Amino acid sequence: MAAACNNLTSLALTILTAFLLGSSSFETCSARDQTKHSIQSSTAHEPSLQGRKLSKFTSYAYSGAPEEMATSSAIFNVLSYGAKGDGRTDDTKAFEAAWAAACKIEGATMVVPSGSVFLVGPISFSGPTCQPNIFFQLDGKIIAPTNSGAWGSGILQWLEFSKLKGLTLTGKGTIDGQGSVWWHDAPSSYGTADDSASSALKGNMPGTKPTALRFYGSSGVTVAGITIQNSQQTHLKFDDCTGVQVSDFTASSPGDSPNTDGIHLQNSHDVTIHSSTLACGDDCVSIQTGCSNIFVQNVNCGPGHGISIGSLGKDNTKACVSNITVRDVTMHDTMTGVRIKTWQGGSGLVQQVTFSNIQVNDVKTPIVIDQYYCEKSTCHNESSAVQVSRIDYVNIRGTYTEQPVHFACSDILPCTGVSLATVALKPVQYASQPFCWEAYGELKTATDPPINCLQRGMPPNAKSHPYSDSCQN
Repeated sequence: MAAACNNLTSLALTILTAFLLGSSSFETCSARDQTKHSIQSSTAHEPSLQGRKLSKFTSYAYSGAPEEMATSSAIFNVLSYGAKGDGRTDDTKAFEAAWAAACKIEGATMVVPSGSVFLVGPISFSGPTCQPNIFFQLDGKIIAPTNSGAWGSGILQWLEFSKLKGLTLTGKGTIDGQGSVWWHDAPSSYGTADDSASSALKGNMPGTKPTALRFYGSSGVTVAGITIQNSQQTHLKFDDCTGVQVSDFTASSPGDSPNTDGIHLQNSHDVTIHSSTLACGDDCVSIQTGCSNIFVQNVNCGPGHGISIGSLGKDNTKACVSNITVRDVTMHDTMTGVRIKTWQGGSGLVQQVTFSNIQVNDVKTPIVIDQYYCEKSTCHNESSAVQVSRIDYVNIRGTYTEQPVHFACSDILPCTGVSLATVALKPVQYASQPFCWEAYGELKTATDPPINCLQRGMPPNAKSHPYSDSCQN
């Protein structure tokens, strides 16, 4: 009898243990399902990050001031920092606050969401104390103020990224400079202090027009997918930058908007620009002094002034530009096609430049070297020049409206090493002959029209400019 009681007790304990274990397992599974649902719900409303690899953090819920947020995410949405996004309220401080938070975390993403228009005044997103590899996700629209009071006596740039490493600006959003109030209001292209004061008294915009978006002193920069339109002056500028990638970028301003370069490069190295559309009132791409290892490919240019190296050597300055490749480009309704322009009196060297696979349609002058460039009413003859050497033109085809080729090289330092191959340019109306002055090189194939004015070989008594050697250092 005692044995039977013991057996019954053991059985009861076994059943009770099994019940408790099953209940615990059920609760665990249920909790996992709820967690999975919670994660899916919280990420469903996150902005598109175009393949952005998120950090170990997941999401945060905004409640109160940004500094009170749980720091469980590396995504910083400007709406969470007080931005209204109604196109009327000044959202500058909200952008500054979101950047200050994102800047502290390596790989963080600052988000400008779609569906909103953000009015933002002049602002600098700057390092060098920022962590590297910050993402700036632009899917909404940023517009510039059009009242003169927002600009003071004149500012050189509207939006600036300064002294950063590994910055990526990407998205499908738009930066709108609302530049029409500047184009026909500012008294001069670049302005002076007197211009600015006069403009302020009249209630007009300052004489100094800002660049819409500038990157300065940064490395490993990527710009992809965005549009800049109606820029006050230059659309996109890189100054003192290395390791730059620009792709799927659009610049869009009217052909008569003054000084609105599409992309401007200065003192920058290892830059790639590809798969972009540039329509503006000045150079589609402007390559200035201090640039090397620049690669431009698959760009649609027009309207505008073409793709230019220069102007270089203004006010007797030294200029060094080397290893430039421009290829697979289409140009339409532009003032020039591919151009090198230098001022008299400068020094330095432009060398190792290749223009290839260029299609021109209704371009005034498709091929230009101008060592007598002058924006003033009069320019005096000078005894020095920026040397131009080893320039290759390959497969330049299409139609022109004024002159097919214009080589105006320096009497002091003629152009050397100029080669042309497979050039076929047809006039739209009347045929104008190619022009050459002090240009030396080689015709590697027959050209249409014949460019017989190019002198073969090297100029007599050819010598380097005394300052050109310093570009090699």
